[in-house]
Amino acid sequence: MTLNILIAPSGFKESIDAEQVADCIAQGIVRAIPDVRIFKVPLVDGGEGFTKTLVAATGGTLHHLEVTGPVGEKVTAHFGFLGKTKVKTAVLEMAAAAGLRLVPSDLRNPLVTTTYGVGELIKAALDAGAERILVGCGDSGTNDGGAGMAQALGVKLLDDHGKELGLGCSELIKLKQIDISQRDSRLDKVQIDVACNWHNVLCGLEGVARVFGPQKGASPEIVDQMELALEHYASAIATHLNIDVKEMPGSGASGGLGTGLHALIGARLYPRYEIVMQYLDLDKLIPEVDLVITAEGCIDYQTPRGKIPAEVAKRAKLYDLPVIALVGTIGEGADLNLHHGIDHYTSILSYPCQLNEAIAQTATLLTNTAEQIARLLLVGKQIRRATFAGW
Repeated sequence: MTLNILIAPSGFKESIDAEQVADCIAQGIVRAIPDVRIFKVPLVDGGEGFTKTLVAATGGTLHHLEVTGPVGEKVTAHFGFLGKTKVKTAVLEMAAAAGLRLVPSDLRNPLVTTTYGVGELIKAALDAGAERILVGCGDSGTNDGGAGMAQALGVKLLDDHGKELGLGCSELIKLKQIDISQRDSRLDKVQIDVACNWHNVLCGLEGVARVFGPQKGASPEIVDQMELALEHYASAIATHLNIDVKEMPGSGASGGLGTGLHALIGARLYPRYEIVMQYLDLDKLIPEVDLVITAEGCIDYQTPRGKIPAEVAKRAKLYDLPVIALVGTIGEGADLNLHHGIDHYTSILSYPCQLNEAIAQTATLLTNTAEQIARLLLVGKQIRRATFAGW
């Protein structure tokens, strides 16, 4: 009887994308079980790969351009147009213009990084005739509440002297007035839908400054400064636009970009998989397989809060399917995932090594680990036969 396996992984940040991860896992499995039947559904959650994956899934087109990167230097980014749509739909990911991988390690200070380039991507999509825009939030290197994005589209953020603020989170503490009168008028005629992590909020103990700031290079002192700036920003939005964003679901997505997208340019926020799964075949394939293998760079206590392995496991468990997760790092609280549909997780690291070495060897490590998992499946099959034979 043929074994049917669904491979539904995320990409490994700063290493290989979801398509490559799926290919590596498949290659390893086939080494051990040549007659296996494999289905591959590379997944994205709004972060790196969001645009290319949806463009590829729909037979769309990809467009490259230069925009302002998170540290103010020009970077090459991209947006796309989906194929097979009645409404001309552009798709873009904030990570292409303001992702953490674009911030050199010695410049990682989320007080000063900016989402200005994200606004430039949106403008480019408008210039190309977009009637609807999908924005993916994830893998950000910024914490400016989407202020830079809005400034690129004509929103004026002013201090108490009527002077425009500079770029970066640190500037928001000076915000006195929000002027949207010169905002790009095309935004009023275009539907903008945002795929974001619904669990991320702008302010408070669970806000983006405290939860994600340290991952972007923030010291405890910088975290406190960012929290004060974002609290002030949220208060200004409430005063001038009558929108309460402090704890709004998704407001903290990508360093608060969700706030800027919703409050300053009129976008609608959605839990990311409501957007993503419209264009992928995961739910159609799950009932057809015997085992699901997922993967991500890290598994920890945050994984159940909307990360790809937990989402895959939730859907697989609707059909009582076993789920295995292959990961780079096993972090604090990883065992929580055993209560959220993941039956087994294992690190692909087979020996102690530095992070840069692990990143360089990800493809090989994934392939080898997948082969080991497949050989264990064969052992399990032999044990079952022996048990039924009275062993």
